[in-house]
Parts: sequence; structure tokens; C-alpha cells
Amino acid sequence: MSHPFFPTSLRRDPGQPADLAARLDAQLRERLEDAVDFVCLEALVARRRARGLPAPAADSARDREEFAHAVRAFLEHLRGSVAANLTPEQQRKVEAAAQGAGDETARLLAVQAALARELPDYWQRFEAGWTAWAAEGVASGGERRGLLGRLFGRG
Repeated sequence: MSHPFFPTSLRRDPGQPADLAARLDAQLRERLEDAVDFVCLEALVARRRARGLPAPAADSARDREEFAHAVRAFLEHLRGSVAANLTPEQQRKVEAAAQGAGDETARLLAVQAALARELPDYWQRFEAGWTAWAAEGVASGGERRGLLGRLFGRG
């Protein structure tokens, strides 16, 4: 029996998985979520500022929806930019991650986690993808508009 003042791991929260691999995966996913949230919130604020609009509010359902849309758009952009030049084995692992359970955002995050595990230069690729996405989105005043958005003049 372990003594209550000496837990089995000094760095593990009771709610974290005991398995080291599972803890590493959870940490990686948490870091990815934080990075994506930062990128998308920064872009949303910059876009609002460029249009002379107020900053997004946490209690606004419309702002949360716009943020969620930005997250999905960024993750889709990242998948295309980060996943360039993968080996067939890496491509299989990424495709397997894309088939996982959950909503679209969870699957897109799982793809990024698979890419981060496979690519030693993942974070450099992430930053390059971020830079390209931000330049495209902020310079144009928003995400790329589809045919209906252009037809109806929505920005």
C-alpha cells in the first residue's frame, strides 16, 4: 500500500490515464486544441478589428458558431498543408485517424494528432500553415466565400 503523502506519480492528475502512452496522447491533443483555439481566436479578433466590429463575446451564440466554423476551416486547411509529402504508411495512419468516432472537429483534431506523432517537423509545418491561413483569411476580410456567399454578397 502506498502512503497517502507519496502518490504513485507526482505529475499525474487523478483524472488522467495511468498509461504513459495514453497520457502523452492526451497531452498532445490538449496542446493541439490550445494552439488551434489561439490561432482561430486571434484570426477572429483580427478580422473583426479590420471590419470595425466589436470583439467576439463568449456569451454570444453567433460568435461561438463563427469561432467553431473558423476552427473547422483552419483544421481542414492544416490537413492539406501539413500532410504534404507523406509516406504511404504515414498516409494510412492519418486516414485511420480520420475515420475515428466523434464529430467533424474531433476527427480533424485526431488527424492533426496523428500528423504530430508522425512528423518530426510538425510544429514548423503547423506554423507555416497558420501563417498562410491567417494571411489568406485576414487579407480577404474573412474565410473564402463559396458561390452562394458571393452571389448573395455575404462577407
